[in-house]
Amino acid sequence: MSSTIRHRPPRAASLAARLGQSRVATRIEGEVRVTAADLVDCVAEAKLKVAAVRYKVEGEVRNTAEKFKSRVSDAKAKLGDEARFIKSWIDDPRRTGSVTPSSPALARRMASFVDPEQPGPVIEIGPGTGPVTEALIERGIDESRLILVEYSPEFCELLRKRFPRATVVQGDAYALSTTLAGHLPEKAIALVSSLPLFNRPPATRSALAREAFPLLVEGAPFIQFTYSVISPIPRKGSGLKAFVSDWVLRNIPPARVWVYRQIR
Repeated sequence: MSSTIRHRPPRAASLAARLGQSRVATRIEGEVRVTAADLVDCVAEAKLKVAAVRYKVEGEVRNTAEKFKSRVSDAKAKLGDEARFIKSWIDDPRRTGSVTPSSPALARRMASFVDPEQPGPVIEIGPGTGPVTEALIERGIDESRLILVEYSPEFCELLRKRFPRATVVQGDAYALSTTLAGHLPEKAIALVSSLPLFNRPPATRSALAREAFPLLVEGAPFIQFTYSVISPIPRKGSGLKAFVSDWVLRNIPPARVWVYRQIR
């Protein structure tokens, strides 16, 4: 007698087991979603931080590059001015008393004796490449008020480019009234001089002062720098009272500023 073996189907998982597996799967799936979302947020935050750092670094690099470019430009201009002075000194040492322009410290000291609140023009003689001119403008003197008397045609061309609103007069400062004829609309409130006066005899220096003061308002200063220890304008019989500053050591060579006014 043959017997037949019946294969029973596997018993289905119990309800409790199925529910347990479902809950575990759901919890794992939920945790995975949360972890993935946190990961996306972290990546996004990291990207933002990297972008911020990159932007900051790029900004600092740009600023540094601009500052470097500006310093290079200033250095080129300074070297160019010094080269012009050397050439001018070689061409005519009597008219160019120094191989370098006045330092910013000396220029500011000279400009400090001009009152920007007082209306009227300001005469500058022997401006060269314009360091004292720049200091006068920084002091508060409007560029249009400046009348610059320069003998060198090359320096005149440079001054017109740098100070287009100033009046640049090419001529001899030692014949000041003639040189300024038609250029001085009213008496000036100050005269600032960078002329190398000690390259001229005392009589010529005295004559310059006598010619200058009639072009100035009463009490106006005649401002002159010098490397010497004595007054560049002879004092005896000049009818001038004078003030001399302390030494400006941040200039090569050190210099002092003399301020002359007529005795009333």
